[in-house]
This record gives sequence, structure tokens and C-alpha cells, in this order.
Amino acid sequence: MTTATLLVELFTEELPPKALQRLESAFASEIAARLAAEGFVADAKAFTVFSTPRRLAVTIPGVAARSADKPFKQKLLPVSVAYDAAGAPTQALTKKLAALGLPADAPLTREMDGKAESLFHSGVQPGVPLATGLQQALAAALAKLPIPKVMSYAGPASYYNDEKFVRPAHRLLALHGADVVPVTALGLTADRITGGHRFLSRGDIAIANAYAYEPTLEAEGKVVPSFAKRRASIVVGLEAAATDATPIMPDALLDEVTALTEWPVVYAGAFDPAFLAVPQECLILTMRANQK
Repeated sequence: MTTATLLVELFTEELPPKALQRLESAFASEIAARLAAEGFVADAKAFTVFSTPRRLAVTIPGVAARSADKPFKQKLLPVSVAYDAAGAPTQALTKKLAALGLPADAPLTREMDGKAESLFHSGVQPGVPLATGLQQALAAALAKLPIPKVMSYAGPASYYNDEKFVRPAHRLLALHGADVVPVTALGLTADRITGGHRFLSRGDIAIANAYAYEPTLEAEGKVVPSFAKRRASIVVGLEAAATDATPIMPDALLDEVTALTEWPVVYAGAFDPAFLAVPQECLILTMRANQK
């Protein structure tokens, strides 16, 4: 069965920074778990998450283009209800078969179910294409996101505020290897186009295939899509800029600043000594809380 890396990205307006990591984790894990449950991927935990102020994304390796056929066995009715004293099918069985779209002569088996004998129907459920499975997984992931506060906004080519999400969404990207997966969400249809940095990018960016997502964004879009990678670069930059001083960088503040930038660059600045003639605690507080 053909497998390839799957990439899904939702490109939005600026997401709430203090919620970004929770949104990133929930988005990626729910999509991966749903695809694993439907037989598209073997390991529900084998995925890589990405998030910036304007995107949530996930790549999942080894995703099948079509889910495997699955054998199933379905309980219908107790035998005592399905057949009358003469052994003829009852109206209850006839209605049950009709509701399931099965013919009256469908092959059925009798098995003990606890203390009673029941009637079962067995068969093979054919697999479905990835577009079908991903559409269901994406809808479930968006519905379960831990959104602090939902916004209502007008979707593409719409006058009314008919879409609801944490921030307005502008693009949906879905690639299986190099192929676009035709899914939709929040009024958007998936393609291979994403956006780069608001000021440093050369414009909209076409992602050739799922494997090229991170390097293409970094090279052409001036965006570091990995939260962990951006955070680490900020720490390195702070330590280098501090020279002999010790930078004060609590984890919560580092996480918030990481969630506010797509291409982190550390600059060293200074204040007129006259403005520093206040208690150190006041200076630190305002620099943390107000200036980030």
C-alpha cells in the first residue's frame, strides 16, 4: 500500500500566544489519533507539530493513501427474537436487515452472547480514500480545540459572520507527499499555498511536498515553524547578547515571546541611567509584563 508523509496546516490571523502550545498539541494529536483509528497510519504518536503566531500544522509519516479493508462482525438480534417457534424469520429480523441494507438471504451466524444465543452478520468493510478519513479527522480536531474564546467572522466570499474559530482562518494546506488532499474546513479548500513572514517573506509560498514544509518556510518565508526551535534560538540569542550579564528569562515569558514571533532576532538595548533610579523589582516587573 502506498504511504507518504501527510502535512496539514491551517493559516490564520494572530493566535493567542498563551494558548498556542495547547492549540498546537490538540490539533496535531487529534488528527493523528483519528487517522490511526481508521487504519491510515500505524502509530498515533508518530507526528511532528508546528505552530507560529499565524499557523497550526502537523506532519505525520507513513500515512496510507487508502485505509485497509477491515473485517467486522455485527450483532443483530437474539435468536429468540429473530425467529418464531417454527424457525421462520420474524418481522423484527426483516426490519433489522432492511435497516442495514442487507438482503433477506444475507448469511448470518449464531453465537453465544453471554447466556443467550444471538444472530450476527459478518463481512468486510472496504477501505476509504485518505481525503475521506482526513476530512473527518480535521473536523474532529477543530471541534475539540481548547479555544479560549471563539470569534465569528465572514468566511471567503461571504458577507455574513458564518464562520467560528479562535481567529479568522485564511488558508488550508493539505499534502500527501506531493499531492494535494482535497479537504475543506472553515469555508476553505485545501491547496499547497501558505504564507510567510508578514514583512520578510517574498510573498505566498508553494510547498512542493510534505517533506519540504519546514525548510521551504525557513528559506523562502523567513518563518521558523517549529515552536521548540524558535524558543531555543531565542535562548541562544539572549545568552550571546548578555555577554557577562545573566539574562532573566523565566519559562512562561520565553514561551509567550516564542508564540509572538515567527523569525526571532535578539537585539541588545540600553536605558538612560536616570530611568533606572527605581527599585530593581519594579524594572523587572514592567519589562516582563508590559514589554515582554
